[in-house]
Amino acid sequence: MSNVIVSTRYGQVRGHFHDGIASFLGIPYAAPPFGVNRMRPPRTSEPWSGVRDAFVHGPSAPQPGYAPAMAGLLTEAGPQGEDCLNLNVWTPSPLQSSEGLPVMVWIHGGAFRNGSGSLPTYDGSVLAGDGVVCVTLNYRLGAEGFLLLPDGTANLGLMDQIAALEWVRDNIAAFGGDPGNVTVFGQSAGAISITALMAMPRAEGLFRRAITQSGAGHHAHTPETARRITERLAALVGVGCTVEALAAVPPQDLVAANSRLAQEIARSTDPGQWGESAGGGTTVLPVAGTATLPERPVDAIAAGAGRQLDLLTGVTAEEFRLFLVPLGMADRIDDGFLHGFLNALGLEPVAARAVYAEARPQTSAADLFSAVMTDHGYRLPAVRIAEARAAHGADTYFYEFTQPSPALNGSLGACHMAELGPVFGNPHDPLMDTSAHPLLSERIRGAWTSFARHGRPTTGHLPPWPAYLPGRSVMFLDATAPAVHQDPARPERLLWNGLR
Repeated sequence: MSNVIVSTRYGQVRGHFHDGIASFLGIPYAAPPFGVNRMRPPRTSEPWSGVRDAFVHGPSAPQPGYAPAMAGLLTEAGPQGEDCLNLNVWTPSPLQSSEGLPVMVWIHGGAFRNGSGSLPTYDGSVLAGDGVVCVTLNYRLGAEGFLLLPDGTANLGLMDQIAALEWVRDNIAAFGGDPGNVTVFGQSAGAISITALMAMPRAEGLFRRAITQSGAGHHAHTPETARRITERLAALVGVGCTVEALAAVPPQDLVAANSRLAQEIARSTDPGQWGESAGGGTTVLPVAGTATLPERPVDAIAAGAGRQLDLLTGVTAEEFRLFLVPLGMADRIDDGFLHGFLNALGLEPVAARAVYAEARPQTSAADLFSAVMTDHGYRLPAVRIAEARAAHGADTYFYEFTQPSPALNGSLGACHMAELGPVFGNPHDPLMDTSAHPLLSERIRGAWTSFARHGRPTTGHLPPWPAYLPGRSVMFLDATAPAVHQDPARPERLLWNGLR
């Protein structure tokens, strides 16, 4: 292992060079968002003199961590700290590329409460070995990143992501990347963030392509809901609802209050007052109808926002089983619960149950509930984004990841997050050990990096992959026989939105 030095606009950084890949970890892309910067838009990082070592990951954003039931399935973020607006770069060609490699910028998930760009699964070495420059980043989470503050400031976490993309634009050429060929990719809250970025005027021009995994553009708060959440959090920590008062609360106290609010929302007899936080596993979401995000992303995209961008989107086949199984929800779901839930979603319960049961004979009410939640929270929002883009002549490529996770004796199925190990090609992911399915990872990485190069997920490891429309083509990705299916789960799709 040797060292390599790269010059950025803020100073020189020293990274490790090993097996043909250079890694630079913990580079600040903005000033620490605490002290005088707390609850404020990200501010430019201070330059440094000399050479800054970039050998270890920087601090993660303050966060609560995961419930004990998820231990072993979800990896906790590393040490938390104030200097959390940092990123990591992996590149095969620092100071050597003549024309610049495609750049892939990862935005992590975690329900806008947890997560970090430094998780072992997100190590970018393997992707960099496939001929791209890979960047992962941290951004503010929870109340720090997504409150609608009393002075009108909103979406600080999204603004952090934009600041990181501006850093990439200004500095990535020095690492061998092409700043004109940037693909943002992310999962869950990261994918929801990316769909929001597609609709944000300030993000325009910062990326050329997007890959959204298990997250789309319906998930946003109205200003009214976001204001109610801010007011309740202020009450829980015992301060007035002002920016100054909230910024004086110790970060972990605000994290704890946010967790208490999540419990209140889960127990609420009037979930409508909490918008999409009700049943969604988080309190905060991007806030639409604000200066930073003028419209709900799906509505902005339906009006033409982001039509110049290439998009690859998709889901896992059994998203909701990650939450259903470990949390023990299955034992509490019977037909009465299922029917009440379907009715609350605006579906006729008997007819809707019959549609889902026809494709899943001999399936329990809990498994039907999981299928409904997968469609409601993940599949249908992605379909609607693809439909909205097609109306403006913008192609979208659609996938469904169908390889079951072996975790918990296979009871999770092809659950939420199961594709992450294969996407990054890293072994020992908690849900999918890539070493057991190397060809699966090669197929997915080949498609993802091909898309980053020229906007089409073509690879010799997969059959030809057409755009979603006109045939509603979906590439099913598994370890044995990936194939394109035309309009899969059509009865369920028509049940939800009447699309033809």
